[in-house]
Amino acid sequence: MPLYEYQCRQCGDQFEILQRMSVTAEEIAGLECPQCGTSNPKKTLSVFSGQTSSPSLNMAADCGIPSG
Repeated sequence: MPLYEYQCRQCGDQFEILQRMSVTAEEIAGLECPQCGTSNPKKTLSVFSGQTSSPSLNMAADCGIPSG
């Protein structure tokens, strides 16, 4: 299950929740901020990374250089 990041619209607290990929808008609206208890947080963009089995490909991906 992916980890999604949210920000409370009331207090601004940012928090993460493990959810299935097919989460609905109604389910998101029902989420409560762990800090203040307000519901309906906004989904924020997450930073992610990946890894390959080839060290040269990992280096190229880290530098933003196309491999090949």
